[in-house]
Amino acid sequence: MSKYLAVFKISFAQEFVYRLNFIIVFGYDRAKILTYVFGLLIVRSIVLSTRTIDVPGDISNGDLTNYLLKPVNYFKYWFTRDLSSKALNLIFAALEAMLIYFLLRPPFFFQQNPAILLLFFLAVFLAVVLYFLMIFIFSTFPFWYPEQAWGSIFLLFIFTEFLAGGAFPLDILPPLAQKVIYSTPFPYLLFMPLQIYLGKISFLVGVKAVLIASLWVGILALILKLLWSFGLKAYRAEGR
Repeated sequence: MSKYLAVFKISFAQEFVYRLNFIIVFGYDRAKILTYVFGLLIVRSIVLSTRTIDVPGDISNGDLTNYLLKPVNYFKYWFTRDLSSKALNLIFAALEAMLIYFLLRPPFFFQQNPAILLLFFLAVFLAVVLYFLMIFIFSTFPFWYPEQAWGSIFLLFIFTEFLAGGAFPLDILPPLAQKVIYSTPFPYLLFMPLQIYLGKISFLVGVKAVLIASLWVGILALILKLLWSFGLKAYRAEGR
């Protein structure tokens, strides 16, 4: 069994180096690109795991009425459910990452600066809130188009995968493309927290990224408040 494990480890390393050699040109050494990939696994499990995808179904089939009649804050209810989902996904993602680490012993980059680590955790927290708001905003479409309950959420998933740095690091893109993407909230979901952790950006730039993410939280919260208010006026609970 040990010889097959050795073959697996060697083949995995060769394939990984082959596929990621081009990224090293963009300022990622082997340790940092490996850390980006595995860090993406962890951060994605925290930020993008969500139960809020069920909200469009509640609206389109009329189940939202059940919550509106109860003394329960609908947003807090779903945020609490989100946290439980994230906790479970984080446990499994951490176990997967630890298993791969102990099997393959990849050269990870471990951030040791307490200030940067604190900034990283703050960026991840803001990313969690950002994605929660984004999901809810896209979930309001069924107020007006009940038959499109899942289409808007699927569209958000596609945007998030490519614009948040889930498919590849955003800094390998042309400068103009980066500038356009950085003007949206998507990079602050995955890419920016990982850039902070890896030390790819300075501490001051990291602080600026956190402030921009905070600004997006405020903007999206306001947009959601307005859309939810208008949506409730249009809500007819047609599924009930």
